[in-house]
Amino acid sequence: MAWFRKDKKPLKAEDRRDVPTDVFDKCKGCGEILYRERLAQNLNVCPTCGYHLRIGAHAYVSILLDSGTFVELDEDLRAADPLRFRDLKPYPGRIAAAEAKGKSEAVLSGTGELDGIGVSLAVMDFDFIGGSMGSVVGEKIARAGKVALDRKSPFLVVSASGGARMQEGIYSLMQMAKTSTVLARLHEEGLPFVSILTHPTTGGVTASYAMLGDVNLAEPGALIGFAGPRVIEETIKQELPKGFQRSEFLREHGMVDRVVDRRELKSTIAVILRHQYAGWPD
Repeated sequence: MAWFRKDKKPLKAEDRRDVPTDVFDKCKGCGEILYRERLAQNLNVCPTCGYHLRIGAHAYVSILLDSGTFVELDEDLRAADPLRFRDLKPYPGRIAAAEAKGKSEAVLSGTGELDGIGVSLAVMDFDFIGGSMGSVVGEKIARAGKVALDRKSPFLVVSASGGARMQEGIYSLMQMAKTSTVLARLHEEGLPFVSILTHPTTGGVTASYAMLGDVNLAEPGALIGFAGPRVIEETIKQELPKGFQRSEFLREHGMVDRVVDRRELKSTIAVILRHQYAGWPD
């Protein structure tokens, strides 16, 4: 019957709907197309496969700390160019380009409350020159640790880094010792340090403060290691085990205490602090 039939007409350009490119994200784990607003409500964790999409430092602050309690520290510290490093792109130009994105450095530090517990914390941001550890990063983390010492409070560090910042050479490598010394003082005072490893955590960051936590937590599927898998395979001339350097592999081999879903991170840390350390609010 004619009225039940619908003639197929070719779709014209003016008939197509313009969908903004910032409405959807594609999951790198399963390829699912995800509605960005709903994804944000799920803390940027894919509801289909559980893949943890990368988020910035301010997002971690909002996840971990009670609303309205965060106070930033050392926000005016800026990277210099002590070696006058020149490559394909001068170092000051790279800093300026990163700052133009609205970020001041590869780490955000401050104080706040986590489920009513006063804490000092530092959160790395991979979007600023690959989360590389330069002089300012080490200084801000060390100062945040000293604030924890002064306030007798727990210290948290969320790591996301490609390693030491090559443009600062030895100045960057010195941050490994500087931050580790502050953590040693926290240990002597019996103050807890919780290290949270996210994707990726590599190089000098892994070789220093990221793996020195009283408790080391990691997000699912995070790449954690010193050198990359390809470099290791070329060096030892052997194929690496499946899942090598992923957080689950490190947990099985005793390098990570627990793999924690981002949606459970705050409650997990609160339980750890109250269970293992005396003096924090009930």
